[in-house]
Amino acid sequence: MSISKHIDPEVLIREGRDKRHVHHHLSGGDPSRVSHPYNARYGTESIPKFKIPSKGISAEAAYQLIHDELDLDGAPSLNLASFVNTWMPEPAKKLMMENLSKNLIDQDEYPMTQNIHMRCISILANLWHAPSSHQAIGTATTGSSEAIQLGGLAMKRLWQERRKAEGKSIHEPGPNIVMGANAQVALEKFARYFEVECRLVPVSVESKYRLDPKRAMEYVDENTIGVYVILGSTYTGHYEPVKEMADLLDEYEERTGHSVPIHVDAASGGFFAPFASPKLEWDFRIPRVVSINTSGHKFGLAYVGVGWVIWREKQYLPKDLIFELHYLGSVEYSFSLNFSRPAHPIIAQYFNLIHLGSAGFRAIALADLKNARLLSRALERTGWYTVLSDIHRLKSDGLLAKAVAGIDEENAEVYEDGLPVVSFRFSDDFRQKYPEIEQRWIQVLLRARGWIVPNYELPPELESIQILRVVVREHVVESFVDRLLADIVEITEDLTNRSSSSHALDTLGQHHSRRTDHSKLGRMEQGSGSQPSGTYARQC
Repeated sequence: MSISKHIDPEVLIREGRDKRHVHHHLSGGDPSRVSHPYNARYGTESIPKFKIPSKGISAEAAYQLIHDELDLDGAPSLNLASFVNTWMPEPAKKLMMENLSKNLIDQDEYPMTQNIHMRCISILANLWHAPSSHQAIGTATTGSSEAIQLGGLAMKRLWQERRKAEGKSIHEPGPNIVMGANAQVALEKFARYFEVECRLVPVSVESKYRLDPKRAMEYVDENTIGVYVILGSTYTGHYEPVKEMADLLDEYEERTGHSVPIHVDAASGGFFAPFASPKLEWDFRIPRVVSINTSGHKFGLAYVGVGWVIWREKQYLPKDLIFELHYLGSVEYSFSLNFSRPAHPIIAQYFNLIHLGSAGFRAIALADLKNARLLSRALERTGWYTVLSDIHRLKSDGLLAKAVAGIDEENAEVYEDGLPVVSFRFSDDFRQKYPEIEQRWIQVLLRARGWIVPNYELPPELESIQILRVVVREHVVESFVDRLLADIVEITEDLTNRSSSSHALDTLGQHHSRRTDHSKLGRMEQGSGSQPSGTYARQC
């Protein structure tokens, strides 16, 4: 007798409930309703899942119901797939709660909140070496995704203005934008949503899985509105070479007369590189960089919901993208995609800036890198894994110094610059010795222990390579790394020792998501979206 592979848990729950012998349309089990675990205590009825109940429940019962359901989520501290910050000190939380009801757009009603917003912009402009922090212009956003759209829109509009001034068409053949195939999907969204041809530059092992500036120049022409350069690839944490890209575009302009600007997507690196690698030139010190975005809720260490975009000078933000609003008794200016926006994430960002200061941000960044180096070295020393990220590898001058007189291994400046990201895969020797073990099993088995460590393919032309990735954030301290490594080693060792039975994991790895009554609720069916182009479209 074969066991059915398609058992609907919702049906089992409905059929397994106690049946009440009453004739009422609410009697019996109804999978479209939620039963409160404390019904007897609070005296509440079950409530419908997908429509508003006719009668509400007490605030305490509503809290307990939602609280208990959310307990089934993964633990944020064990989510090593995400760059998003998951902890702030209690005074920051208190400030956020006190200002939870404030709308940032109401500038006349909340003038001090707006002052804090402007202070953050000036601080970032100064941090990124804008020619004048008073002349730089910028805005808070919901995150880097919105900020990237604004940076791209400004470049597109400036290109259109130049074309019109030259008497040339803005439609034939139309604008294009150049970026590496390792770009996060938000960059490609700009191109698709705002009708700009997206030119993806293939990446390679030689280019360190990131944009190759020389190869990128093959995609640049007079219709290129700009180049997106990423300060911190989401795949491996490598910084793309902004200075090299700018130098090549300088040479191109000298040859052709066509000026192509750079927007730096510093979603993760904008709050990290200035403190961990202060000598690295990537920002407004490079004249061709006209705008930069970052996520305050990543290494800006705020809670999720705040990003920033800064232009080096006002001339790089076209006036027709700025709206003058006569609203609620005052004249206000808006150049973001959203109108209403909560103020508390901006206040949380400002809290971090004055609480931590440069020294605090640097201390956290260096600790993150130290722990990422620890995990990288430990993984490689198992012999089972190859690490693709480079932040644990010495720069060429560091290698020379070590050969001559030794170096201080705690000095971050002797290592390759990058984000505290550890991207790794099975070593060639391991794969040759254990061809039956699939790398994705590591992700599944780690998840069984609570860890969220993604396994996914690299961009086009490298899609045959799968990597596991760990983002080392502030809470990932040495003891945390020790426990994670112990679990990785134990899981890997167990697979090698019981390889004959490990084939059962093939079914586990290919399991389909459990279908519930939520499965089709407002969700796209498979195949509803366009085919992926290869840009990073996973959780970041």
